[in-house]
Amino acid sequence: MDSVAEAVGVSRATVSNAFNRPDQLSAGLREDVLRVAAELGYPGPNPVARSLATSRSGAIAFMLDTPLRAAFSDPALSITLDALATEVDREGYALLLIPGGHDGGPRAEQVLAAQADLAVAYSLADGAPALDAVRQRGLPLVVIDQPMVAGASVVGIDDRGGAAAAAAHLLGLGHRRFGILSAQCLSTPRGGPLSVEAARLSRFRDNRERMCGYLDTLAAAGVDPHSVPIWETSGLSRSEAQLSALEVLGADPRPTAVLCMSDELAIATLSAARQLGLAVPGELSVIGFDDTAEANWTEPALSTVRQDLTGKGRAAGRMSLDLLAGRPTGTPVVLGTELVVRRSTGPAPG
Repeated sequence: MDSVAEAVGVSRATVSNAFNRPDQLSAGLREDVLRVAAELGYPGPNPVARSLATSRSGAIAFMLDTPLRAAFSDPALSITLDALATEVDREGYALLLIPGGHDGGPRAEQVLAAQADLAVAYSLADGAPALDAVRQRGLPLVVIDQPMVAGASVVGIDDRGGAAAAAAHLLGLGHRRFGILSAQCLSTPRGGPLSVEAARLSRFRDNRERMCGYLDTLAAAGVDPHSVPIWETSGLSRSEAQLSALEVLGADPRPTAVLCMSDELAIATLSAARQLGLAVPGELSVIGFDDTAEANWTEPALSTVRQDLTGKGRAAGRMSLDLLAGRPTGTPVVLGTELVVRRSTGPAPG
C-alpha cells in the first residue's frame, strides 16, 4: 500500500479508499490508484487483516435446515436466497451457507466456527442446536419463516391463511375426500403416514400452521380430519415425494383432492397421478403452495397458494443490514398469501 501511495503521489488513506470507499475519490483518481496497484501486483487490503482490524468478517451465515443437495432442489429457497443476497450485496456483505443435517439445522460446531457477523435461520426446526450456538456467540439473528426465537427479527407469511384458502377452494368445488402431502416433520420414524395428532406436532412451525389451516377448514365444513390420509415425505426430492403421493392416492377410498405443502410436492403428485392413469382434474384435483415459476408450466398448470418469495428475501436482507448497522428492525414482518387457481383443480367427480 505504501508503494502504491508513493508511486501515485497520494496518501496511504487514499489508496485504502480506492478499494474500500470509492465514493470518497474522483473517478479519475481511483482509476489511477487501481492501475498502479495492478502494475505493482497489489491486489488490495488483506481481508483477514481487515477483519482483525474491524472485528467484522463481512459475511452473513445463512443456516439451512437440510443438506445443500436437498436445499437447492427447492426453487422456493433459491428465489428467497437470491433476493436476500442481492439486498446485502449492496453493503458489501457476502453469504456463508451452512447446510443442515438430520435434526432440522446445522451442527452447533459449524455455527460456532463460522466467520460471520450475523446469522439468518431459514426454516429451521424448533430446538435446532444451531440456535443455541448463535445465542452462545451473541450473534444478531434474523429468522425466515421459523422457528420463533426470543429477540430475533422475523419475516414470514400467513401460512395458516394460505392453507385455509386452498382447502376452502377445493371444498367449494364439491370435494369431500381429501389427502394431504406434508413436507418433513422430523417425526419418528421419518416419512410415512401421520396421525392428525402427530401432524399437528411437526417441529417446523410452517408445517404446523399449514396443517392447521387445512384440517380446521375441512373440519368446519363437516369433513372428519381423521378420515384424511396424511403422508410425510422423507425428503425434498420429487422421486421421494412421488412415492409418498402414491401412498396417499392408494388410500381407500381414494381422495379426489390432494393438498400439498409445496409446489414441489404437488408436481410429484401430478406425476404419481399420471403413473396411476388418473385424469387431473377430472378424477383428481391437486393444489400446491409457493407459486414457483414451474407451477405455471406443469401439465396441467398448477393451482397453488402464492407467497412473495422475493419480497421475503428482500425483507430479511433489509433486516440483516439494519441489525448490522445497529438500527432497530421493528415488529415481525408477515407477508400475505394469494390463492392462484389454474387447471389442476376442478369439480369433484360425480
